[in-house]
Amino acid sequence: MLTIKNLHVGVSGKDILKGLDLNIGPGEVHVIMGPNGAGKSTLAYALAGREGYDVTQGDVLLDGQSLVGMEPEARAAAGLFLAFQYPVEIPGVLWSTFLKTAVNALRKARGQTEIDALGFLKMMKARAEALGISDDMLKRAVNVGFSGGEKKRCEALQLSILEPRLAVLDETDSGLDIDAMKIVAGAVNALRGPQRSFLMITHYQKLLDLIAPDRVHILSGGKIIRSGGPELAQHLEEKGFAGVVA
Repeated sequence: MLTIKNLHVGVSGKDILKGLDLNIGPGEVHVIMGPNGAGKSTLAYALAGREGYDVTQGDVLLDGQSLVGMEPEARAAAGLFLAFQYPVEIPGVLWSTFLKTAVNALRKARGQTEIDALGFLKMMKARAEALGISDDMLKRAVNVGFSGGEKKRCEALQLSILEPRLAVLDETDSGLDIDAMKIVAGAVNALRGPQRSFLMITHYQKLLDLIAPDRVHILSGGKIIRSGGPELAQHLEEKGFAGVVA
């Protein structure tokens, strides 16, 4: 599904990732953990193709196709989804309009016919209801005036509707109470399957208790220095990053 080979990424002329290697198989959930400044968000932004995050060496393959050099929208069409740590507000654009436009943009890029308004409305309402999202929220502007939990619920709805091949969740549990965290975890668990993989970036053991990842990786100094099963996250909870990095 995802293969990262010797990835080096620079930001403003400074090397942040320094030879990162990672393989995520179909249907797998992998977690990246590490101290502040280790390069976790840099990895997420580099995968998505954010401007200013320059791949200086190595390659990133999604389903065998190199993402390096592709525009962000082309990566999305290839099946990549990024959930931001701090979702942006888009005044004047309704959530329902935003989601329908996104879905049809992906379908067009993939040579598929666009979904009609009625068909999309039925799909959106069914999936929103499953995530505890009210019709009122979908009639509001994107993230404007939303609480942290409401923003993450709506990102979970994007994930459910867009059905990516690889979902990258950049600290999507940041600032969430336990109820909102359960919503996010429920969306991830509901979408787990051989057709989709997840790369989750987090500081917290609590979310992993709800999701049970396949692999946990420790990122430090721009490289993955240790990998293991879910028990590695528990070890971090007990010992802290300092002990593991040392």
